[in-house]
Amino acid sequence: MSRDAPNDIETTMTNHVRIADFAANLGQTVTIRGWLYNARSSGKLLFLEIRDGSGIVQGIVSKNAVSEEVWNRAAALTQESSIIVTGMPREHPKRPGVYELDVHDLTIVQLTQDYPITPKEHGIEFLMDHRHLWLRSKRQHAILRVRHEVVRAVRDFLDNDGFILADTPILTPAACEGTTTLFELDYFDDGKAYLTQSGQLYNEATAAAFGKVYCFGPTFRAEKSKTRRHLTEFWMVEPEVAYATLEDMMVLAERFLSFIVARVLERRREELKLLERDTSKLEAIAAPFPRLPYDEAVRMLHEAHLAGKLEHDFVWGGDFGAPDETYLAQQFDRPVIVHRYPAQVKAFYMEEDPERPELALCMDVLAPEGYGEIIGGGQRMQSYDRLAQRIAEHNLPREAFEWYLDLRRYGTVPHAGFGMGIERCVAWLCGLEHVRETIPFPRMLYRLRP
Repeated sequence: MSRDAPNDIETTMTNHVRIADFAANLGQTVTIRGWLYNARSSGKLLFLEIRDGSGIVQGIVSKNAVSEEVWNRAAALTQESSIIVTGMPREHPKRPGVYELDVHDLTIVQLTQDYPITPKEHGIEFLMDHRHLWLRSKRQHAILRVRHEVVRAVRDFLDNDGFILADTPILTPAACEGTTTLFELDYFDDGKAYLTQSGQLYNEATAAAFGKVYCFGPTFRAEKSKTRRHLTEFWMVEPEVAYATLEDMMVLAERFLSFIVARVLERRREELKLLERDTSKLEAIAAPFPRLPYDEAVRMLHEAHLAGKLEHDFVWGGDFGAPDETYLAQQFDRPVIVHRYPAQVKAFYMEEDPERPELALCMDVLAPEGYGEIIGGGQRMQSYDRLAQRIAEHNLPREAFEWYLDLRRYGTVPHAGFGMGIERCVAWLCGLEHVRETIPFPRMLYRLRP
């Protein structure tokens, strides 16, 4: 039998049903198009696990109910062979809400040979090398469906809260977060350009035009980090609000995260169940979140060190590492907002605390269960003179930021915003050990393929 599809196979979208829509088609003859996920036999019965992207259904082929030709085709199927199957869906007699398909006919589009990911244990490097195929597994389907729900929830929340989507450039002329983590490239005759670290600076311009805006897209950090929390390319959503303060962002962040968690619990419980996620921990997530000043966080870390709970003693003035964030988050049953970090460890554009200028009006939202920072943001510097001074102090090219200074020349107001990494949020909600499974094709320090 040829491995290639015959020319006369029907490939249009008409008269075909998705597995996800079986409940509306019980007792009717339907045709599905998909792939063989797995198969087993029991005498004169073949049990085919068929997937079509919308779900997986067990197709039952009875030798006494189909032609010899159809039986032989079904018996010859191999893992991930592409097939078109006609039959009648019915509800499982002992499992309400679960459906099966009594198979009447079956056409092989391609009979696959030597599919590399077999039903056995494979090492993570092997699976990452075959990521283009690993995406077909039940686990990866569950994770990426949760990701899809997170993205939908993000857009629904912001769109319904009066925000305007105003996407920002991926190619930028200067750094936003720091010059050491930039991906650099030649930009025609204009010199160097960089892949964006954040859309935030441009968000400030659109917020001055529209009041409440957000951008949502890929961002890039050339960090030589191999931790379970880092990707070099990831997706970030960044709301920005004119006439807003740090306190406004804390309230927005807790409303935002609470909405996302509730939506995922409402619509993706089956996926979380497949991932063996303890949903009771997610059900505790509700606003308001604890507010923890940086000074208090440092005190907690110091006491934890003295009690032998942390190996290192944290010194005031530094930024938190993964062990510090994990310890702090473990003290609460929901995300905790750490605020007012030392200005020296935050970006040049952060507004200073008027009561303590050595502190920035900034915040990080730390997820529970050791997942670290999932939101970072704060209030932006309002003063033209002070921002110009900060640009000089950070040795940034003044000419690249003239447009940004214009926002303080013409109608400056208090304004604030934050960014949330989609992948870290998904890793937390799914209870994953590493962020590499939260995006279809992860980019990491030593991984650029497939």
